[in-house]
Amino acid sequence: MALGLFLSNAAAVMAALFPLALIGIAVISAVLLYNTLILARNRTCEAWSGIEVQLKRRSSLIPNLVETVRGYATHEHAVFSPK
Repeated sequence: MALGLFLSNAAAVMAALFPLALIGIAVISAVLLYNTLILARNRTCEAWSGIEVQLKRRSSLIPNLVETVRGYATHEHAVFSPK
């Protein structure tokens, strides 16, 4: 008789703890998902920052390239123009 009472109490305890376990798993899953999304956002921002740096470097090289082309155009004009 006591064993039957113990088993019924254990089943009641398990039935009461099962929803709590599901809620706990859902909370842990939500926290892990949130952290994953934040990590992805930070990596994306870091990647765009690297792209911006490269674009700034490239734009700072354009005036030097223009001057080089002007100098070569002047030299080419002097070499190939009729005298």
